[in-house]
Amino acid sequence: MVRSLWTAATGMIAQQVNVDTIANNLANVNTDGYKTQTNEFKSLLYQTIQTKTTSKNGDEKPGGVQVGLGVRNSAITTNFKTGSFLASESDTAFALDGRGFFGVKGEDGEIYYTKNGNFQFTLGDTGNMLSTSEGLPVVDTEGNAIILDKKYVLSEITVTKNGELCYPDEQNNPQSIGITMGVFQFNNPNGLEKLGSSLYKQTVASGEVINEATNTDVQKTNVVQGFLEGSNVQVVDEMVNMIVAQRAYELNSKAITASDEMLQQANNLRR
Repeated sequence: MVRSLWTAATGMIAQQVNVDTIANNLANVNTDGYKTQTNEFKSLLYQTIQTKTTSKNGDEKPGGVQVGLGVRNSAITTNFKTGSFLASESDTAFALDGRGFFGVKGEDGEIYYTKNGNFQFTLGDTGNMLSTSEGLPVVDTEGNAIILDKKYVLSEITVTKNGELCYPDEQNNPQSIGITMGVFQFNNPNGLEKLGSSLYKQTVASGEVINEATNTDVQKTNVVQGFLEGSNVQVVDEMVNMIVAQRAYELNSKAITASDEMLQQANNLRR
């Protein structure tokens, strides 16, 4: 009886985390580059009530009796499927068609990664720096901040599908200025550590970063200017998942109520 109380409690805790994850997905439905997260569960230890025995006729029973002790969250995985491309009037809006990530340099000098290509130029002493909305510099293929000389008219900068920055010549033909946006991949993007502001951090689980500019064994990612990658959250699916999680939470709470009533009846037997 007490076992059922704690088992149902683990179910309520697990479903609460599940609802929290679903709520986070719905909250970020309009966040550029956001990727849907999904809860995964695993069963807890099993308690053996009876091992394999024989029947009264001497026949061996096919199995023993084991009672599960509940559930817990095993992982929260991320679906990195490409979201819908949304047209933008900004010249510094970029979407990635493929598995790649943009690289940005944090305040600590480390390189972090993002799918959110909503960038802008920030005027500095050395020139115009391409940065995120938080002011973090976007890096090139060598990990350096992308800074353009002040002689360039920023509205005339174009970017090829390879991430190469171009500027029109006298005949108005785009010519490379020798800077290419860095695009990076990981063997296991689910192993990336999630940070705020749509940033990811490399970990041991994600594997070493793969620079598409120097690695010829990976499928290249196309950079699309004038578009932003929207979140890949499917609202209908999330609403269905929330209903299922809510019903599972209710069923576990009813199991606790039933166990409590059974204990109460057992306590009243002596009266």
